[in-house]
Amino acid sequence: MRVLHCYRTYFPDTQGGLEEAIRQIALSTQADGCSNTIFALSSSPNPQIIHRPEATVVRSLSWAAPASCDLGALSAFKCFRTLARQADVIHYHFPWPFADLLHKFGGAADRPAVMTYHSDVVRQRLAGQVYKPLMRSMLGAMTAVVATSAAYAKTSSVLRNLLTPTRLKVIPLGLVEQSYADAAVESRTVSISERFGLTSNGYFLSLGVLRYYKGLHTLIEAARRVDFPVVVAGDGPMRRSLEESARELPHGRVRFLGRVSDAEKMALIGNCRAFVLASHLRSEAFGMVLLESAMLGRPMVSCEIGTGTTYINVDQQTGLVVPPENPNRLADALRSLSKDEGFAQLCGKRARIRFEQLFSGAALGSAYAELYRSVVHSSLARSAGSPTLAGVTLR
Repeated sequence: MRVLHCYRTYFPDTQGGLEEAIRQIALSTQADGCSNTIFALSSSPNPQIIHRPEATVVRSLSWAAPASCDLGALSAFKCFRTLARQADVIHYHFPWPFADLLHKFGGAADRPAVMTYHSDVVRQRLAGQVYKPLMRSMLGAMTAVVATSAAYAKTSSVLRNLLTPTRLKVIPLGLVEQSYADAAVESRTVSISERFGLTSNGYFLSLGVLRYYKGLHTLIEAARRVDFPVVVAGDGPMRRSLEESARELPHGRVRFLGRVSDAEKMALIGNCRAFVLASHLRSEAFGMVLLESAMLGRPMVSCEIGTGTTYINVDQQTGLVVPPENPNRLADALRSLSKDEGFAQLCGKRARIRFEQLFSGAALGSAYAELYRSVVHSSLARSAGSPTLAGVTLR
């Protein structure tokens, strides 16, 4: 089955959790006979076509990105139209308002389509009101909409109010562990002591794109109260202001490493005392890096924000969960894990077991492959005899 994924950006242009989620969905569905193409925009789409293990990535020019919403030119519609006509099913990844326009005006309105609803529109409230009619139309056009956790399906007003239970599905994200094999092997040659001056099991780690919803301002404030190093890996628009705030702390209390390689990421996660995801807004809808930490058997600290983060990290079992934007409670959690190494190790073991039980690539792939098949069958049933759908092959 030919699946066309549609999102505003993808590797190698950007490296975020949502891009990783798409990569894992594409990888995991290959075992069920899915051939994946990913359409995305890029500020430098040369080469236009990139062949990756999980999919063929086709990029069109992004000529503007207001409010982090990449917009394509007329060429994007032409490219998308060609890809859409070749696909058995189109898989949109929300939020990306330009994708709604692509679906409506890019020759895809008659194609079987599903959407993974990764996050509500959180920050751009005014723009969100303007966007709402288009969003309603797009959601109404989907045969099925997937939430990445039951918690998000329950707490999102959009999903509760605009979708019927029969069209709303819940498929948790997962990881194909073999997709990390090369980085895992290479990570064994990474000495965190030599490369970063860190001691194994002697630091807390936060890793990801440094965005407004990551709660790093709270983590920095909590670090004042904890006599244990905090390491922040990754880059992003908030880095300069965060570094300014951290300068007020004792030397070395919070360190910024910048962007790291996949092998360095694996080494940093694998050697930390615990992984900390201090995100305080619902833009952090799941937390792929929490899955990576669980895969490597590390304890976690996260915030209760009504999303999938607490589905991965269960309080007092795989780590600790604290209220968002509460530096005192966050500091208490960090102190607890820094002083009780035995508890931290137990949480890490439980995190690994939970990963194996709930977040495997096989479970992810079979769930999405079954969804694709049901969507195509439903479309065929509605359009029996339509020449545009004749000849679709299901495998």
